[in-house]
Amino acid sequence: MKRSKRYRAAEGTVDRGKSYPLAEALNVIKSQPSAKFDETIEIAVSTGLDPKKADQSVRGTISLPKGIGI
Repeated sequence: MKRSKRYRAAEGTVDRGKSYPLAEALNVIKSQPSAKFDETIEIAVSTGLDPKKADQSVRGTISLPKGIGI
């Protein structure tokens, strides 16, 4: 697939095989050129908990700064 010069330049600044600490990952993301659409970031967290055991569940709520988008 053909990629633009902008994409190839941004791709060269990130090592795809490396796991970045959160602070460093945010700096890398912010240093990338912005796009002409609303960008999103996906975060995966491994807790190591067994969901089949009731005493190992994770529960909580957060308040988003702009609500839930409705």
